[in-house]
Amino acid sequence: MSPTTVEVPTAYGPVSGLIDNGIASFRGIPYAAAPVGPNRFGAPVPPDTWTAPLPAHEFGPTPPQPPLKGKLGELFRNPVIPGDGYLNLNVWTSATDTDAAMPVLVWIHGGAFTTGSSAVTTYDGATFARDGIVCVTINYRLGVDGFAYIEDAPVPANRGLLDQICALEWVRDNIAGFGGDPGNVTVAGESAGAMSVLTLLSLGRELFHQAIVESGTAHIGQTLEDAALITAAVATRLGVEPTAQALAAVDTAALIAAQGEVSDDVTSSADPERYGASTIASCGMSFMPVIDGEVVPQLPIEAIADGRGADVPLLIGTTVEEFRTFVVPTPMVGWPGAAPFRTRTEVYGAPAGFYDRYAETSVEPYVRNAPSGIACATLTDRMFRIPTYRVAEARGEAPATTHVFEFGWRSPTTPNTLRVKLGACHSLPLPFAWDTLDNPDSAEFTGPNPPQGLADALHGRWVEFVKTGELGQWAPYNTTERPVMTFYRDNKPDNVIVHDPRRDEREIWKNELNPS
Repeated sequence: MSPTTVEVPTAYGPVSGLIDNGIASFRGIPYAAAPVGPNRFGAPVPPDTWTAPLPAHEFGPTPPQPPLKGKLGELFRNPVIPGDGYLNLNVWTSATDTDAAMPVLVWIHGGAFTTGSSAVTTYDGATFARDGIVCVTINYRLGVDGFAYIEDAPVPANRGLLDQICALEWVRDNIAGFGGDPGNVTVAGESAGAMSVLTLLSLGRELFHQAIVESGTAHIGQTLEDAALITAAVATRLGVEPTAQALAAVDTAALIAAQGEVSDDVTSSADPERYGASTIASCGMSFMPVIDGEVVPQLPIEAIADGRGADVPLLIGTTVEEFRTFVVPTPMVGWPGAAPFRTRTEVYGAPAGFYDRYAETSVEPYVRNAPSGIACATLTDRMFRIPTYRVAEARGEAPATTHVFEFGWRSPTTPNTLRVKLGACHSLPLPFAWDTLDNPDSAEFTGPNPPQGLADALHGRWVEFVKTGELGQWAPYNTTERPVMTFYRDNKPDNVIVHDPRRDEREIWKNELNPS
């Protein structure tokens, strides 16, 4: 049976969606004008209005971005849809009744603030809509356009964050027409999307009521000086001045190529003198939120420790082996010596003597005594797990609850000649949380026959949290028992609470990454 159409009014004009199996989908709805011309480096502005129903039947354009290289490009299927109007969003709903008042989930995609989009097929909002949730996925400006510090631009920094805020304002003003409750909105994200959620939480904008953070950190944020170093490096490679006018005049493909070259150099060199300590502290990212004193007044963890977002229930978690995504598909997985890993992880802020201590405490089957594995375990904690605990600790006296989870099921995929498995790596929970394991684009990542029961468990908990802001029989995090819900069993659909998992490794960081 062919899908039927349905129309919903918005503040800018009516949109036409498709109904299939009881779920209405609306794709490519503009929430802001195309960020070109005078809008290129400014705040998002409203789109032009329209009167005839806008066909929202296909995903809209995706943000300009570089392709993922090597094996990562095979693991992450990243659609490219050309066009300037990429400040768009998608909505899935099981009702288009303004009286339905269903809870709303708004998803911010990841991709190191340089790649990704809402058109990634794993993010199929129909799986949440069938469970009584109105699901929204958004695009935002990336790389230089979204996050470079351009001193003379109309908005010098954090334009991508302003896009996210604009999309949340669109949800507030329009989602009732899609059956959603603007008073019950959960914002969620993974990786750079999770970092965005924590940054938004720290701003106290009151545009959402619950938050889900998968594999994020509140400890990143470039200083103006360090962000200017990145912009200058991009401009130098292009042979132009680091001004808004000069950068806007550069061909988009050339700009993205130069951006990629600088990003590669930041990762390979890890040179704080050249790119700034706050840049290198991100463990490899070049573009990120900037502490500009305007949009982002202070490092997110500091604002959270000061009580920002304390009234927002938070579900936050990581995987057991996050950093394997960035090492296992590369030649680094086979490096036999410890020296390069010791040097790099020390630059990234690992505690003194970390290598020998992790070699003693690690119990994972392919971590012990493998230099790349020990480095992965250390950097997983440095970039994701310990920052997650620090957020939970900082919210210890908050009126709203904080629940911490950990995903530990290991992918059997071996994207390297040594047949080393990806394991419980960064981004692996996504097809489980979205319950899209049957999506062919997930197969390269999960391998054959991933456990559906685990998807039922993780997706079910996210649904419960979005609907209620609570999680029954799951104690909020505290610094006495440190309860963490673990999702790792490949042969059982249940999950269990573990108190203070891998305590020995956590205690290595007891004096590190605490909010000042």
